[in-house]
Amino acid sequence: MKFKRYKPYQKYKDSKVEWLGEIPEHWNVVSFKRLGYFQAGAGFPDEEQGLSDQELPFYKVSDTNLQGNEVWMNVENNTVSRKIATKLRAFVLPPETIIFAKVGAALLLNKRRILSKPACIDNNMMGFIRTCCELKWIFYWMCGLDLGRLANPGAVPSINENQIKEIVVPVPVVEEQREIGRFLDRETAKIDALIEKKERLIELLQEKRTALITHAVTKGLDPNVPMKDSGVEWIGEIPEHWDLIPLKFITAAKKGSVKTGPFGSQLLTSEMMSEEIKVYNQRNVIDRNFTEGENYVTHDKFAQLIDFNIYPNDVLITTRGTIGQCAVFPSTAEAGILHPCLMRVQTNPKKMIPKYLALLIQDSSIIKLQLLLMSNATTIDVIYSDSLKDVQLPLPPVFEQEGILDEVEKRVKQHNLLIQKTKESIERLREYRTALISAAVTGKIDVREEAA
Repeated sequence: MKFKRYKPYQKYKDSKVEWLGEIPEHWNVVSFKRLGYFQAGAGFPDEEQGLSDQELPFYKVSDTNLQGNEVWMNVENNTVSRKIATKLRAFVLPPETIIFAKVGAALLLNKRRILSKPACIDNNMMGFIRTCCELKWIFYWMCGLDLGRLANPGAVPSINENQIKEIVVPVPVVEEQREIGRFLDRETAKIDALIEKKERLIELLQEKRTALITHAVTKGLDPNVPMKDSGVEWIGEIPEHWDLIPLKFITAAKKGSVKTGPFGSQLLTSEMMSEEIKVYNQRNVIDRNFTEGENYVTHDKFAQLIDFNIYPNDVLITTRGTIGQCAVFPSTAEAGILHPCLMRVQTNPKKMIPKYLALLIQDSSIIKLQLLLMSNATTIDVIYSDSLKDVQLPLPPVFEQEGILDEVEKRVKQHNLLIQKTKESIERLREYRTALISAAVTGKIDVREEAA
């Protein structure tokens, strides 16, 4: 990526490091271990977790995702006393230590955070304690360091201190390190603020789309149609000729028309390997992709689980984690069964079009709100079949459902287009942010005047 706004340095020299190329003439190249030292985290047993009133934060990888921990670690879920830290042989890292994941999928995300106070970290993390360089400069250098390229191969990626400490780093003089740090603080803050505004725009567009769909499936398309009280406060009035009935009354007249995938001994994780018959999972539904698969079972196991078969026009619903995502199972997909985290609903086509039910569940607020009320919760963690059967649905005639589906598709098309373009814009901003950091810390651009 080129940065026309910023000029290069006047003179460069060969770094003699193939992947680094040329660096400014007055910069040096040193190994990482010359700039500080690394400290691995310690095991954090379950019985020591859960305290919030002790002296030292004890950070886990997941804590780097908490709101308020975007750069500086200010929020913690667990604390320990110094006595317990000693018992666990957990090194107490000083403030301004840069921490990062060293094992697992989190390593590949390349997140870096800075401790704002003394703290311990668990054994999935590592800390870098600088001794002779500026904090923000080395922080941004580490943000641009892709540890995934250095990770040990295998099912679980990992990296150790010996691999990191020999990495070569192009080093400017201390005052220039400060200037680079100030420049990147300012410019990344601008980019992050713009990304935040765009993310808020997406939220508003999604809220507007949901409101539009909810209005269509509760009030219909004709503003002059006679209305009646639905008897449900938060639904309000519905068209006079519509019904309000539980979901179980629009399903196919057969046992198992609302069914969750097999649990426990019925289908073990170890049985979902590379076999012959697909086990359709949440990823298939979320991606609307029924050609690829991650889980399979044998023909014999498939025959044992025939009650969990999926058929064309079944409405598939994600029930755990990312809940309420829906897809209508296509007739072109291979035979398969439900994953334990999926539910199927088979509708009576004389009462409800499968695609219309998917619209109600995923894109309107009707069903999720009822499930929230039933669970007395602020968030829904799991959708249960017994609860779903009892939710109330405003039910127009089938021909009207077809008209609503067509009209909703037209009306939300512009919303979806704007959302997609905004997401693409955010992705470009993130790419620009990464490239700008890399260009500044490797000397491809001279930001000294910009930092003044």
